[in-house]
Amino acid sequence: MPKRISLAPATPNDIPALQALAHRIWWAHYPPIIGEAQTAYMLERMYSAEALRRQMTEEGAQFWLVYAGQSDTPIGFVAISQQAPGQYFIHKFYLEAEQQGKGLGAETFEQLLEKYPDAREVRLTVNRQNYKSINFYFKIGFRIERCVDFDIGNGFFMNDFVMCWRRPSV
Repeated sequence: MPKRISLAPATPNDIPALQALAHRIWWAHYPPIIGEAQTAYMLERMYSAEALRRQMTEEGAQFWLVYAGQSDTPIGFVAISQQAPGQYFIHKFYLEAEQQGKGLGAETFEQLLEKYPDAREVRLTVNRQNYKSINFYFKIGFRIERCVDFDIGNGFFMNDFVMCWRRPSV
């Protein structure tokens, strides 16, 4: 089957595009789950130019822009880092709302795994009320490992599942 999407490494020059995507995606998705105040707080905390630059250059997160077809406008992005040999953590996995439900997320994950052929385990966190995303992660092979609550400051918490994908044994 031909690839419908492609991944391109993001650099600090892509920070404005990442910020624009994050704001559109988050405001369309998160207020019913975490409220407007926490959405605004988390966007400022995680998607300011300084925060994104730090994640890319100091914290070891590799950002990938997701493109559909021949378009030069990204439809989403992923950020991943290696935690240990063969173990990775997805920090961010987002597609524009109108691109969801078309199989592009699964294809994005497949292509991401191609970029990290040594990946044996991939973990991520997802809000426990984010049913649409949880179901997507189940569909591509993730399983819930545990519940966690993170105090992110300003009276806000992230009430998440840690989910894990494991490469099938050969």
